Amino acid sequence: MTSQPTVRPWDKTMPDDHRRLCLAADIEQYSRFDTQGQRTAQAQLARVLRAAAERSGLDHGTWSVQPQGDMEFAVLPAGTSEHVVLGRYVTHLAAELGGYNATRRPAGRIRLRLAIDTGVAATAALGFSGPAPIAVARYLNAPEVKRALAAAGSASLVVVISDRLYQDVVRSRFHGHDAEQYRRIHVEQKGFAGYGWVRLPGVDPQDAGEPWPAAPEGGPRPLGRAAGAEQPSFVQQGVHGSAVQGVIHGSVVHGVVPGGAGR
Repeated sequence: MTSQPTVRPWDKTMPDDHRRLCLAADIEQYSRFDTQGQRTAQAQLARVLRAAAERSGLDHGTWSVQPQGDMEFAVLPAGTSEHVVLGRYVTHLAAELGGYNATRRPAGRIRLRLAIDTGVAATAALGFSGPAPIAVARYLNAPEVKRALAAAGSASLVVVISDRLYQDVVRSRFHGHDAEQYRRIHVEQKGFAGYGWVRLPGVDPQDAGEPWPAAPEGGPRPLGRAAGAEQPSFVQQGVHGSAVQGVIHGSVVHGVVPGGAGR
């Protein structure tokens, strides 16, 4: 029996100065499905996201969710473990997708792109505002991420995380994180510029070959394993054409070019 997605109100009060984990999952080539296929794909997207959360010990019912048909954007509660989301949650999501796809013909299989970042996220009239939701959207739609999934025929999931999360969580190698499973990319989308890190769960990066794009030379480099912590730097974060100053770590710059598109 196909479960139906539960749409929860996401326009609950959320202070602007609170930092949250934000993630978005998008179905690859959703438009190839007919109307019934799209209905099934949406139901399965909702199911696998909820099942992966439950199997990871996360309460999906507490997430602030903004469904968008073939995509779900979510802001997670304060205090949600980044280690769990990047570790167990991703592992269970890949397993849920793999189990579903194993029962389907190739034309009916669902493959997802998953983007994750952490930062300020606040509710707005038509969704969420703040640098983290913008960054997640840019990572999710980066051509490098789409190419990685398209070229890895055996994979059901590609994950891209921000440089901030990679430096703070993955490089620690605590809780079973393997930094060697990630490859760095550079994303430039609609006034956003920053580094991200791509992982194909279940695919060895050494065997992936061409699907892994290389970050351009000459830009900021991730810290070496033996290097000390980077000092925070001041950057301009443009939001709806007005610049505000903030402190960030790592080499990601969030922002909107004044006069450019906001999303």
